[in-house]
Parts: sequence; structure tokens; C-alpha cells
Amino acid sequence: MRIATFNINNVVSRLDSLLDWLAEAEPDIVCLQELKAEQGAFPADVLEQVGYSAVWKGERSWNGVAILARDAKPVLTRESLPGDPKDTQSRYIEAAVDGVLIGCLYLPNGNPNPGPKFDYKLAWFERLIRHAEDLLATGAPVVLAGDYNVVPTDEDIYPTRSWGNDALLRPQSRVAFRRLLDQGWLDALRAIHPVGPLWTFWDYKRQRWPADKGLRLDHLLLSPALANRLVDAGVDRWVRGEAGASDHAPAWIDLDI
Repeated sequence: MRIATFNINNVVSRLDSLLDWLAEAEPDIVCLQELKAEQGAFPADVLEQVGYSAVWKGERSWNGVAILARDAKPVLTRESLPGDPKDTQSRYIEAAVDGVLIGCLYLPNGNPNPGPKFDYKLAWFERLIRHAEDLLATGAPVVLAGDYNVVPTDEDIYPTRSWGNDALLRPQSRVAFRRLLDQGWLDALRAIHPVGPLWTFWDYKRQRWPADKGLRLDHLLLSPALANRLVDAGVDRWVRGEAGASDHAPAWIDLDI
């Protein structure tokens, strides 16, 4: 079973790119972020035509998350992160697919920091940590995949000091991600590729894609019930090089299920 996460950065305008990647990579389950489309604008019919059923939570202009399943029907279990009923941003969706519970998330960016956006990022992270602990307590096979907007360590960014004050690298963000892992989640990409560059994001600015100045922002975390099922992982870098591409590339894992 191949499970992928991809910040598509506008699912409507980049639908052709998404379809090309789906045809080439043939993932079984896909978590999408930054749909940037209202609920009714999500291209569910087109995806059905190529074999993918979907559950999604759209939002006008920003955010939005979806879970796609090839030749299967995802069963929606949750369409928001618990802990704050006043939070209406579309950043979390959860579904069961072929016996695996998939949580798809788009964690807040948090810039500029300090400030309200960074406070929101950290509060959202705390809610995720609490929910992740509840998921672990079930003993179920769970994958938490998405754009975490966190660079976990200095190994996960090209050599630079220019990002030092960015919310993606702030100590509070890194500590929160570490706390999540310390619950018992496996960072699947790093489990397969423990050292070296493993970029999933290249900023549009300053020629960072041609110079391969990337960051690892997109992560797939596995519950203990799945950790020993991991057989491979990687990043489809070629997608970032296509015309009109998202600034992210899909990251994926293979599970022996």
C-alpha cells in the first residue's frame, strides 16, 4: 500500500498536474493540502473517473484538505481537529481506508512571529498532540500525514541562516514536533533515509528550486501498529520541476499490508 501526502497549492488550477502524478505514481491513498477551493469546487467527479474516491473539507481561498483512495471508498471519521469548536479553518480530515486510519493535516504556518498567527500555530499543535495521543491509545493502525509546516532539525533544510527566525524553524515548533514523535510515532521518511537531504518544499523565490535549496515540511507519521510494516519511502521530486508546479513535491511511503 502506497500512501502519499501532497500540498497541491490549489487543486483546481493544478488539477492536470495532480492527474499526471496520479497516473505516473499510482498511490493507493493520497492526503492533499491547500486545496484553496470551496467545498463545491473540489473536482471529485474528475478524480472518480480516474479511479479515486475522495472525502474533503474545502475552504474559500485558503486551506482545505482531502483524502483520496484508489479503488476504495474512504469512510469519513472526522472533518476537524477536536479541541476548539470556534476554529473554522479547514486543516484536518480523517478517514478509514482499507483498515488503516488516515489523518490528513495542514498545520498552520505561524508567520509572522511572534504574534497571533504563531500563537494559533502552537495552540493548533497542542490540539494535534492531544488527539494523536488519543489515537495511539486505540492501538489502531494510524498514519498522520500532511504539511506540518515544521522543519524538525537542521538536517531538514539546506545550509543557511536566512530562515533562522521563521516560524517553521522556531524552537517551539521543533519541540512540539518532537513531543509528537515521543508519544511513539515513527517519522517514516527519516526511518528509511536517516541522513542527508530529503526536501519536500522549495520556495518559489530566489531560484531555490534550480539551486536545490529545499526544506522538509511534509511528514508521514506511523503508529506502532504500522511501524514494522514500513518497507520504503521517498519524495517524487520530479513533480516540483513540472511547469506551473506547486512549491511542494509529494512524499510517500510503502507499507506491507
